[in-house]
Amino acid sequence: MKMSATISIEVPREVLHAARMTAEELKQELAVHLFEQNRLSFGKAREMAGMTAGVFQQLLGSRGICVHYDVAEYQEDMATLKALGRI
Repeated sequence: MKMSATISIEVPREVLHAARMTAEELKQELAVHLFEQNRLSFGKAREMAGMTAGVFQQLLGSRGICVHYDVAEYQEDMATLKALGRI
């Protein structure tokens, strides 16, 4: 059985206030950035952002970020869905 783990990052409230962002928005920004830099697949970035595939794709599109989704990423996402019991 695969166990998932999370980590916490401390961000001072002053930073969120200065950026005029919520913690959730910061997490979404990080997910978008990591996806754009090819550090996360579409599925993993979408998961991190806490969005559905359609909503995350719209967010990327609104920023002019192309979805670079290949067969390997599709297979990775399918394996993740199977592991989660969603298919």
